[in-house]
Amino acid sequence: MIGQVLVCGRAVPALAEVVAEGVHHLPERPGKADVDPLLPAEGQAHLVVVGTDADLAAVVLRLLRKEKLASTTIGYVPAEESSAVASLWDLPTDTDRAMALANTGDVDPVPLLRDDAGGVLVGRGELGPVRGVAYCDDEVALRGQASRIVVEADDTGGPGLVAQVTRGAVFKRRITYSGRAFQLGCVPAIPTYDGVRHPRPMKRWTWYRHTEDLRLVRGLA
Repeated sequence: MIGQVLVCGRAVPALAEVVAEGVHHLPERPGKADVDPLLPAEGQAHLVVVGTDADLAAVVLRLLRKEKLASTTIGYVPAEESSAVASLWDLPTDTDRAMALANTGDVDPVPLLRDDAGGVLVGRGELGPVRGVAYCDDEVALRGQASRIVVEADDTGGPGLVAQVTRGAVFKRRITYSGRAFQLGCVPAIPTYDGVRHPRPMKRWTWYRHTEDLRLVRGLA
């Protein structure tokens, strides 16, 4: 299942020796002009993204915009050991092991999250400190102050996402909610998604499960 390898930002030294013919070096968080020319006009495709969680999200966003999520499988080689995607979906962070899995593993579709600003979330979303009212589906998740809110895809086969709301600065109380959507109305705050800060404070923010899953390679063949 060897496909095109998209090396985003910094290069991985041993990578060129492994898959010399299919490597494309792209900028950090590649955009339309970088990714779209590499996507086939029709048929199935396999991409291996080497980079940060934000790089992976940028590539996945192009697949969503081009309506190619259903026809594209994604292997991921994290450039950072702290990758939330790797932790969430139990992916190796060692380059050689990650590359081997990305090219030979089984596809295991996972929930893909979107936000109401037109982006996607593949790893971890965060807000805080924040004051406002939040709902996870129809359940009140916050009314008042939270020191931190963390949202990730649900890795347990649940409805789509899990949100952990932490209240209290000294005596912290963490409550976890699960649902298809997490909606927040608040005093302006800056969301962070896959390690990237939103460019401006937001009064409202929503993460929700997309109708299509991400066809992620994460199982051993």
